[in-house]
Amino acid sequence: MRNADHQPAAGSRRRLAAIVDAIVTSCREAVIDGEGDAPFPSRRQVVEIVGHLLELLLPGRPVDHELVDSDSLEQEVRRRASLLVDMLSMQISVSLRHGCMNGGRPCEECHKLGQEQAITFLGRIPHLRKVLLGDIKAAFDRDPAAKCLEEVVLSYPGLVAIAIYRMAHELWLLEVPFIPRMMTEHAHAMTGIDIHPGAVIGSNFFIDHGTGVVIGETTEIGDDVTIYQGVTLGGYRFRTTADGALERGYKRHPTVRDNVIIYASATILGGDTVIGARSVIGGSVWLTHSVPADAVVTIEEPDLKYKVGY
Repeated sequence: MRNADHQPAAGSRRRLAAIVDAIVTSCREAVIDGEGDAPFPSRRQVVEIVGHLLELLLPGRPVDHELVDSDSLEQEVRRRASLLVDMLSMQISVSLRHGCMNGGRPCEECHKLGQEQAITFLGRIPHLRKVLLGDIKAAFDRDPAAKCLEEVVLSYPGLVAIAIYRMAHELWLLEVPFIPRMMTEHAHAMTGIDIHPGAVIGSNFFIDHGTGVVIGETTEIGDDVTIYQGVTLGGYRFRTTADGALERGYKRHPTVRDNVIIYASATILGGDTVIGARSVIGGSVWLTHSVPADAVVTIEEPDLKYKVGY
């Protein structure tokens, strides 16, 4: 029978109090959160920033279910830019301050640097818009299912993932901690497409369908490249240090030259692997070595077995 006041019994309260004490002690012994003097940036704020940035890259794309006409364009861009300066400055400052506190360095300049980096990043929006328009046109030109450019903008998950990656990459180049990766992981959750912000991707990039695509941190992709769903550009046989820890900061992922097509579920691994220009990599291919220019790589047709009258 339940207690009238629905309160746990005295024994249960004592056990719960002991559990709380153990959790607090664990947190203090191994701090991995953003409590105290070294907070993390806000995931909710970063997601909101991404939404506003998409509106600046693609004014009129109804992220907020509101269209922007030419008469209100300047006012709307000014409003979002002003809002973004404040939001980005705060989140970048928090990211920088976390590193300062954990590194034992003074952080008085974090707020000022956060503002400078936010302004510098927003100054790249016209360039990013130009690059993204090339990605939009690439999707339309290479997908016969696309009826118009507007359909690509409104409905293609690959374009969303690429747009967020391109913004995150600019912040990565500014050496902003945490936020670039948070942005691309948000895109990953939205689209099923995982592009590390450190990857270098050229112009006119098209991801068709996209679910399950993985592009690692040190991947280099040239211009006019097309990849399909399930493609992995990943690492292979990671190096370790003398004490057995994973080595970091070296090239672990492939290089893909201009005008390459990589079909569904192909897996290309390794920092020394280079896919030559204009090559075609067939579906389900597994590659850990380089391919010359103008090559066509396929796997042997499987031996299919048919059973009639099942």
